[in-house]
Amino acid sequence: MKPQRSLWRRLVRGTFLWGLALAALGAIFLGTAVFMTARDLPGFSELKSSQQGQMIVVRAMDGTEIVSLGPSYGKWIAYRDIPPVMRDAMVAVEDRRFHSHFGVDPIGIARSLVVRLRTGVFREGASTITQQLARNVFLNNNRTFGRKIREGVLALALETQLSKQQILELYLNKVYFGGGAYGIDAASRKFFDHSARDLSLAEAAIIAGLVKAPSRYSPTADVKAAQDRARVVLSVMAENGYISEAEAAAADLDAVRLAKQKGQNSVRYFTDWVLPQLDLVLPDTDEPIEVWTTIDIAMQEAATSAIRANVPGGAQGALVSLDRDGAVRAMVGGTDYVSSNYNRAVNAVRQPGSSWKLFVYLAALEAGYKPDDPVVDEPVTIEGWSPRNSGGSYAGKIDVRTAFAYSKNTVAAQLGNEVGFGAVASMARRFGITTPIATVPSMVLGTSEVRLIDMTRAFASVAASGRSIEPYGIVKVTGSDGQLLYRRKPNPGEVLVPQYVAAGITDLLQTAVATGTGKAAQIGRPVAGKTGTTSSNKDGYFVGFSSGLTTGVWMGRDDNRAVGGLQGGTAPARAFATFMRRAVQNRPVEKFDTELQLPDWQLEPDDEALQGNPEDYYFVDEEGNLIEPDSSDTLPPPRAYQDPPVNVRRGASEVPPAASDDFIGRAIGGGPEEQPE
Repeated sequence: MKPQRSLWRRLVRGTFLWGLALAALGAIFLGTAVFMTARDLPGFSELKSSQQGQMIVVRAMDGTEIVSLGPSYGKWIAYRDIPPVMRDAMVAVEDRRFHSHFGVDPIGIARSLVVRLRTGVFREGASTITQQLARNVFLNNNRTFGRKIREGVLALALETQLSKQQILELYLNKVYFGGGAYGIDAASRKFFDHSARDLSLAEAAIIAGLVKAPSRYSPTADVKAAQDRARVVLSVMAENGYISEAEAAAADLDAVRLAKQKGQNSVRYFTDWVLPQLDLVLPDTDEPIEVWTTIDIAMQEAATSAIRANVPGGAQGALVSLDRDGAVRAMVGGTDYVSSNYNRAVNAVRQPGSSWKLFVYLAALEAGYKPDDPVVDEPVTIEGWSPRNSGGSYAGKIDVRTAFAYSKNTVAAQLGNEVGFGAVASMARRFGITTPIATVPSMVLGTSEVRLIDMTRAFASVAASGRSIEPYGIVKVTGSDGQLLYRRKPNPGEVLVPQYVAAGITDLLQTAVATGTGKAAQIGRPVAGKTGTTSSNKDGYFVGFSSGLTTGVWMGRDDNRAVGGLQGGTAPARAFATFMRRAVQNRPVEKFDTELQLPDWQLEPDDEALQGNPEDYYFVDEEGNLIEPDSSDTLPPPRAYQDPPVNVRRGASEVPPAASDDFIGRAIGGGPEEQPE
């Protein structure tokens, strides 16, 4: 047993010595790294003057500055002038052993590792205030092991160069509190409208609680979340002896008065939508930039007032207005940005009601219908579904134009059934609808949910004579010295439908405003548009265009409850008219192109339209030789022939049909009974 015991002792002793040697070697490397880093660190004065964060100035189409986003630092508050409750609150909640560790907290690291081993995830952070300062000043927020090592080395170096008071002063004046506010003075002025020198215990607890998650605990975004987090801060302060239990209980968070947010007007809906697009057009850069946008200040103000003046009580409203090339001239995502920054113009998906009939009639016009063609408004049942008209009555025999103008549901159902619900969905996709589309019969009445900006884009494509329109908000981006970093290139768009289809649907849309359900949208010049109302008056839509400007309006409640009296032809149409009168007042009056320049195959007599012109078509034999229609040669066997796609309106193909029945019979040398089925 003695040799085995001796071997065991040698193993233990060897392991210990090797561990000691490796630890000593690591300490030497760490000490060297800290020494070299400390030697190159900026001094306290230099660190005070350094700033982080990117400044972004957003300008309107005329160059007017509409918002400035980026870091706000407030005034520098010296350590002696920082209220003790603010210093204590931050230390208690972020780094309770701040005054005893040397930049890195071994106990905190050990606790974090134990939690990691026990749960499998890191739930407790181990970064000290000094490490956070090092990260904020010198590093980024990437969660990598290498960054943590560099952060630790920098923290150790900072502790060798600066006092605890200097480190805490730098931290409190530089840490990010959300909303562009860096440092306690900027945060105090932003949230409480006074200097950080005058912070109360309750206010200090709110600010200290922001560091963990500035957006989640912002008092301007969620007061309850901010107060709940502040109570945690007060509790931790009491546990660590910074305040008594009585003082923690006496801190009245409900009595804290928040500052009124400045510059939070409706244009922020637009900037919230447009600024994330910078990631798509610019390389990563931290330099200050200026973003020149498409927004028109006068139109934006008109849109805001139009929504507020016409939206029913308890409801919300949204508006998007696109110029003829897709430039967004106005965007309102709700009635009040401060109370709700949710952008209903681009994010909300709601049913468009009868405004969806745009795609039904586009598909019908492309399939061969014309505005003057007769249709019958009568009760119908399709796959067990029986649509009803708004008034419950039926007009009998009318034309397509009248059916669209008065939004006859039964006619839309018949047309959708004839052209195919898949064809209607395909047309909607073609015109820019990005949300899921159901192909059940009721889809013709707008039961599929859409985004307002997508519907507005579709109508803008109609106004552009059937060419695709892409909404955009950024014209160019320049750097701090004026150099051009990005400029948008013109996009001519693709042809979505032939000219005669665009002209036909414009004819229908103009009639809907002139004499139909959209009369409230009249503005004293040509307007084309369509109303939309969903069941139980939950949503009201109006989308239309005039003088090169296309505008969509939606109104409804966020909780999807009914709004009494809300119809597309009432409040939304009135808001459209209120806005458009001001928006187009300096634009020339433009008449719509509603003249149908039909292709030759649609201009033939009806009997020939059923067959097309046989002289336009030919056949070839198996060797590729041309066979003329009057040739005695025979064609390949009938099995090689396939029926062309059927035109549901007239029984012909969407393009001139390949050949008449008589011609096929003659070509294969047989009578009608021998023709392929």
